[in-house]
Amino acid sequence: MGTVVNFLVKGSYSVRIPLIAGNWKMNKTVTEAVTFTKQVTDQLPDPSEVETAIAAPAILLQPMIDANSGGRLQVAAENCYYENEGAYTGETSPMALKDMGLHYVIIGHSERRRYFNETDDIINRKVHAVYNNAMVPILCCDETMGRRESGEHVHWVVSQVTAALKGISDDEAKKLVIAYEPSWAIGSGKSASFDQAEEGCYLIRQTVADLYSDEIANQVRVLYGGSVNPDNVKGLMAKDNIDGVLAGGASLKEETFLQLTQYKN
Repeated sequence: MGTVVNFLVKGSYSVRIPLIAGNWKMNKTVTEAVTFTKQVTDQLPDPSEVETAIAAPAILLQPMIDANSGGRLQVAAENCYYENEGAYTGETSPMALKDMGLHYVIIGHSERRRYFNETDDIINRKVHAVYNNAMVPILCCDETMGRRESGEHVHWVVSQVTAALKGISDDEAKKLVIAYEPSWAIGSGKSASFDQAEEGCYLIRQTVADLYSDEIANQVRVLYGGSVNPDNVKGLMAKDNIDGVLAGGASLKEETFLQLTQYKN
């Protein structure tokens, strides 16, 4: 297993294009979602410089895709099931999401874990299902970190990442997006400090290096989520191991989402 010594500075590795993503959760009607999409898509940065995405409820996805035709916004799913089809009333098929043209699916959000009792095993099965359908998971994790000693080295390992990536290949892992979302910061209006956010993202990257290699760890994009807003996004994005953000409330309004995506200005 690799030992993280000198992670590449963000931007020095061609694969790690910043990703500014929003998670709408259970908000907006079809009309509101279409209006939002049409208003922002032409004002977003060039995807080769900053990638942008909105994860929306399943019933909004196709109307948003239609409204975004030819636009710069990635429309993403907030969740999916781990089976492609079957007698699973109310669930969302990953195969159907792929057929719609989606690229990203959020997996393992703390609200799914807390309110819907999703276990590490369920989340791992969902990660496999997303990859099996040629999409990319945005894997969310909290700050459940454990201590691992190897020789003279002590590593802090994010247990939720380790559990979610069981059986995931090197080729799959290098495409992964991981969002560090300390549960105490989600929806609280109180974000982690820039140094706290950087430390959490660094530890996640270290865990990926432990599981795979330094090379793969330096390709994985790690986002910070938890009360992200236009006032703190620039400071977060200045950190070496923060490759983007996963915003909640700040992604619901066109103006604030655009401000997040234009953090370089």
